[in-house]
Amino acid sequence: MSKLIIVSNRLPVTINRKRGELMYFPSAGGLATGLNSLDDNLNRKWVGWPGKSIKEDWERESIRNDLKGDGLVPVFLTNTEIENFYGGFSNKVIWPHFHYFTQYTDYTHDAYWKAYVKVNRKFAKEVTPLIEDGDTVWVHDYQLMLLPGMIRETHPNVAIGFFLHIPFPSYEIFRILPWREKILQGVLGSDLIGFHTFGYMRHFLSAAYRIGGFEHQFGRMEIAGRKVNVDVYPMGIDYEKYAFHDPDKTDDSVQAIMNISKGLRLVLSVDRLDYTKGIPQRIRAIGRFLASHPEYTRQVSFVMLVVPSRDSVDQYQELKHEVETLVGEVNGLHGTFDWTPIKYFYRSLSFGSLNALYQRSDVALITPLRDGMNLVAKEYIASKERSKRGVLILSEMAGAANELTDAITVNPQDSEEMVKALDQALSMTVEEQEMRLTKMQNRLRKYDVSNWAAAFMKDLKKLTMPTNGKKANLIDQAVVDRMIEDYSKSKNRLIMLDYDGTLMGFQADPQAVSPDDELLELMEVLAKAEGNTLIFNSGRDHLTLEKWLGHLGTDMAAEHGVWQRRNGKWQQAAGMTNQWKERVMEVLDGMVERTPGSFIEEKEYSLAWHYRKADKELGAKRVREFREVLSYLTSNLDLQVLEGHKVVEIKNAGVNKGKAAATWVAENDFDFAITIGDDHTDEDIFKAMPDGAYTIKVGEGATEAKYQVANVDSVRKLLTKLAASDKVQVG
Repeated sequence: MSKLIIVSNRLPVTINRKRGELMYFPSAGGLATGLNSLDDNLNRKWVGWPGKSIKEDWERESIRNDLKGDGLVPVFLTNTEIENFYGGFSNKVIWPHFHYFTQYTDYTHDAYWKAYVKVNRKFAKEVTPLIEDGDTVWVHDYQLMLLPGMIRETHPNVAIGFFLHIPFPSYEIFRILPWREKILQGVLGSDLIGFHTFGYMRHFLSAAYRIGGFEHQFGRMEIAGRKVNVDVYPMGIDYEKYAFHDPDKTDDSVQAIMNISKGLRLVLSVDRLDYTKGIPQRIRAIGRFLASHPEYTRQVSFVMLVVPSRDSVDQYQELKHEVETLVGEVNGLHGTFDWTPIKYFYRSLSFGSLNALYQRSDVALITPLRDGMNLVAKEYIASKERSKRGVLILSEMAGAANELTDAITVNPQDSEEMVKALDQALSMTVEEQEMRLTKMQNRLRKYDVSNWAAAFMKDLKKLTMPTNGKKANLIDQAVVDRMIEDYSKSKNRLIMLDYDGTLMGFQADPQAVSPDDELLELMEVLAKAEGNTLIFNSGRDHLTLEKWLGHLGTDMAAEHGVWQRRNGKWQQAAGMTNQWKERVMEVLDGMVERTPGSFIEEKEYSLAWHYRKADKELGAKRVREFREVLSYLTSNLDLQVLEGHKVVEIKNAGVNKGKAAATWVAENDFDFAITIGDDHTDEDIFKAMPDGAYTIKVGEGATEAKYQVANVDSVRKLLTKLAASDKVQVG
């Protein structure tokens, strides 16, 4: 039976020692609740760190055995790894950077990055032996962003999902990270990538395009022959748990909460101690509210519950000191002998006490400066299921604000706006409270945490089911073996190759990709092998091809078939004219002027506008404009427009790579044929080849070719294997 392998930084249990014995405590977090709600028939394994440094081998083995029965697989970390991976890269680099606190981001500690790579690799070593055919892997959060790519290396066909539980920053922020490409590549090892909001999804797609060059259609990309989908899955809560919980009247904490503000309106804030939560800004806004609304003196109590977090980190110690100082200032300035405006608690509460506090509060003031979701806001709304009394003031910077649209939303940096929101909340009629709460509760009830987990898994299964993550025409070892066998048996072979993007990778300057020694040696072997006809069929101008490859003595086609080299001599196709170039050049000059980084490449019978060096999004915009202008210009000039990799080329209609290829195919009875190309202009060649030919496209995208390979390196490896099967050696 196939299984789901869940991978997160922490296991859903915590290990502690009491009197020398190991004790296991289950986690009550939302992630555990959601994943445990999945189909009971689904065999689950959960891989993660048990929350404690375990040094002794015998103790580690004991823990493995204890957890095995519950499907839990521990990953053991050393103290140094915990410090540099978790405390270092995860929480001193990724956490502040992704929350837009770049002033707190540490870009200088190489040990942090090395530990991040090492621990992600350690997780991969625990996960990969568990994977069997048909399994699904679901990786969670910012601590493990390299893991999907690492798993993909050893299990290319396994279904992999990834969910980020914190914000994904804008491209301008993300691009600052020195490790941006590696992080992006790691996440893109997944088949399905999930975010809480459309904004985070949009930022990720922008980074994927602008840094990695991966274009998308409605969130779908093709990477190395795989479909990768990026989508929005707002995480919910266990709604019933908060909606129908009855406080324990015998609990001293609950009684204290009921008595804490008897006769007062209660405004509640609940946060983990973190600079992203906007606690100092909120306290200042409360002080401003009390100063501008004296009518609320002795009428309202602000209860601030701050849960301890990362006490040993300097920034958090400074934040705690700042919060306590500000609370003291507000209470000292606005309090009276019988009334303290802000009741501040630096501690955590049990679920029962917290929910009792939710139920008792008239207003929840949740104003983070940046938050991936913020489930506290949802928990507060659910706790009002029966009373239908309460108002939520919510930061527009929290992911939850996209769903809880009937809350009063505020900019957490705008204290005046928060003052107005507090006044609006405290004076809101019960009818309006009920109306707003009912709308939000209806959504949260329907889209709870179980729905979130099920929706993600359903989409991942749908995305990967048809081919189990493998594209039908992606070349595999069986095809390569058959190709080599056919090649070895044949006597009369045609090898037709594109140049740019096929034999050499792309560069910003088209003249900077002259063939290297390794490529020239490989081409010479193929050209000299008995029975081989090697042909280069390229969009390059014929003078450049002659300069770079002419010494090989092969036939060639240049400028998409405008020029053909046969028996060492170049000849031009009939009916060519370049009288149109001056008119089109005017348009291209305007495009270059308005698109920094783009340039024109002029050939004898064609013009090419390159935008590889331009801003990617601006280049894409200009291409859309260009299409409309060119369709008008070329309609009466018998011209053709070809779009390649970051290049648009205008040339005479009536000639193309396919027609050039067809002339060579027709002239000989080849018993083996292979052609390789990478863009739209090569599709005509694929169509022109005989039925039995091996037609291969480089890169992703729809194609007429029978097979696909990932990149230029894959092409070279394939051609090297063909060359090695011949006995002919150079020299």
